[in-house]
Amino acid sequence: MFTGIIESLGRVEQIQNMGGDLRLQIQTELDLSDVHLGDSIATNGICLTVTDWGKNWYAADVSKESLTRSTIAHWQTGLVVNVEKAMLPTTRFGGHIVSGHVDAVGEITQLKQDARSIYFEVTAPAEIAKYLAEKGSVTIDGISLTINYLHGCVMSLNVIPHTAERTNISTWKVGTRVNIEVDVLARYIERLMLGDRAAEQNKKSNISMQFLAENGFLK
Repeated sequence: MFTGIIESLGRVEQIQNMGGDLRLQIQTELDLSDVHLGDSIATNGICLTVTDWGKNWYAADVSKESLTRSTIAHWQTGLVVNVEKAMLPTTRFGGHIVSGHVDAVGEITQLKQDARSIYFEVTAPAEIAKYLAEKGSVTIDGISLTINYLHGCVMSLNVIPHTAERTNISTWKVGTRVNIEVDVLARYIERLMLGDRAAEQNKKSNISMQFLAENGFLK
């Protein structure tokens, strides 16, 4: 688990194609002295498992699921990423509960200076809009943020100078694709509301009207 409070920046140093999935190597100034094999490090909001590491770098494997759900498939060497180690029981809980399991990819659709802060809008996919709420928490590229206003699928957010300085926000521009993780409580509430129906399988038939016609069942 993570808090969404970014500890350091990293840079994608290597991307290896492993026959369908990827292996990444991230260079970072993050203190890795207490990191062990199998530890989790959130990288742009994606929970990655450390498979190897050195003084100022770590490596991780990326599954097909992560490639499908997140922006990783579009990463290139040199990309600046937000980095956070998994929280400890003694960690000060400054953000909100972040699992590092990305729900969808959104897009920066507006970005401007707003007094000393940065105002930006993120357009999210329609399927996750129901999990978003004004003044609720959301994670954007691993950063714990509060939604100021919500217009359908569009989130309006502000970032204070301190957060902007410690994250990769300075690299964002209109059109930048970002990882979105909704508040974990929203996902569980939806599941609980299903009640006994949660155990039912949602089976979809592969038989279509076209299939019936092509096989002589319809004239």
